[in-house]
Amino acid sequence: MERDPDGGSDYGRDSQRDLGDEPAPAIRDSAPDYLAPIDESSPVSGHSPAPVARTSMAEAPEHDWTKARTLIYPAFRPIGTQGLEMASIDRQTLAAHASQSHAQPLLDLGPADLPVVYTIDAGAYDIVVNGDHLLAWGIDPSEIQDAAMHNLGAWSATAPWTDEISGERRLISSDTGQGWDAARILLTEVVDHLVAELGSAGRILIGIPDRHLLTAGSLRPDDADFATLFADFVLEHSGGADEPIDRRVFELVDGRLVEFSGV
Repeated sequence: MERDPDGGSDYGRDSQRDLGDEPAPAIRDSAPDYLAPIDESSPVSGHSPAPVARTSMAEAPEHDWTKARTLIYPAFRPIGTQGLEMASIDRQTLAAHASQSHAQPLLDLGPADLPVVYTIDAGAYDIVVNGDHLLAWGIDPSEIQDAAMHNLGAWSATAPWTDEISGERRLISSDTGQGWDAARILLTEVVDHLVAELGSAGRILIGIPDRHLLTAGSLRPDDADFATLFADFVLEHSGGADEPIDRRVFELVDGRLVEFSGV
């Protein structure tokens, strides 16, 4: 078999090859100019240049308090979580050691000794606020607490509740999946709502097995079995949670969240 006089393979003439939907080949008619300026808009290795950033890192919420204060929310963490206790933070001491890392989360002690951290809502994930953020923002810890509770309250005001009734038993739950359900129990208006809805029938049991669930039930004096069922539910749900909080059962006593003492 003879090759094509103008080159090619043994599988047909290259000059007559069907290119299908491919664009016509670009054939050079001159040698490339290696000293010509590079076209900055041209693809590199087949890839287009990355888009130009519209904002600087200095404007990110982690560095700009004016951006962060509308995105901060409180969140429970399991017992034993370590961090910088908000009550003992001294800004001047932190500033004096600004060259050191302060990556531990800012930590508050919530009701029933539950640890509370503060998070920046970044959409698909959260950024836990730490000492470095506090230094970058140049604010007092109380401003973080106030902003977080304000944002939680604004969200909770329109967030739905799930109301389940079976005979004389009733459960009210918050399970929106947005990540702030368990923390709703920190709000006075939420406590008042649960007391108004469940308090007349008996003691109010509270479960916060994971970050995405706050559940409350009314324990009537003649229904001791409900406490066992409620505890089993909290234990099972916490065991299978991605972000577990606490396996204990709590109750509301005089508007305060305390550990359930039993029937």
